[in-house]
Amino acid sequence: MRLLVSSALAGSALLLSACSTFENLDTRPNQGPCPAAGSVYEAQRIVEFTDGGDQYNNIEFTGEINGVRLFCRYLEDDPIEAQIEIDFAFGRGDAATTNQHTFNYFVAVTRTNRAVIEKQVFPVNVEFRNGRQIVTMEETVGRIVIPRADSSISGANFEILVGFELTDEQRTFNETGRRFLLQTQ
Repeated sequence: MRLLVSSALAGSALLLSACSTFENLDTRPNQGPCPAAGSVYEAQRIVEFTDGGDQYNNIEFTGEINGVRLFCRYLEDDPIEAQIEIDFAFGRGDAATTNQHTFNYFVAVTRTNRAVIEKQVFPVNVEFRNGRQIVTMEETVGRIVIPRADSSISGANFEILVGFELTDEQRTFNETGRRFLLQTQ
């Protein structure tokens, strides 16, 4: 899956892809730091309930982002090429009626402490096999290209943030600080 869109960077383009990884990289060190990377606190977890309310016995599925790692590469006035790895943990609650669920998460590139330049949403399909209630997995967004106007623009000028796509109710639930973590049996 690839997305090519115009960005706010002087007609340049930003590319996010979930399919490829770094190849044929120059072995010289980066000329500067990589962009900061992490999860958005309010969107790093998701709890999905049945219509019965937000009680523990009404949980269908949960998801949590447990880690984010970024690798990047840029030299001279080349664009920043980055790859991000995201560690997830997913839970299946007692109210779930299926062993499969699709969660949607986003990867957003921002100017540091400013507006989003580009955001892409990716699905992650989870199967709870053999009665498992907890599934952990890693997802990789293998090609993020951030154009730079010239060699004076460092990776420190950008952030790459991840989180779950949430409804207004889910966002409110997270903002109250409540959380339900399903435990292995």
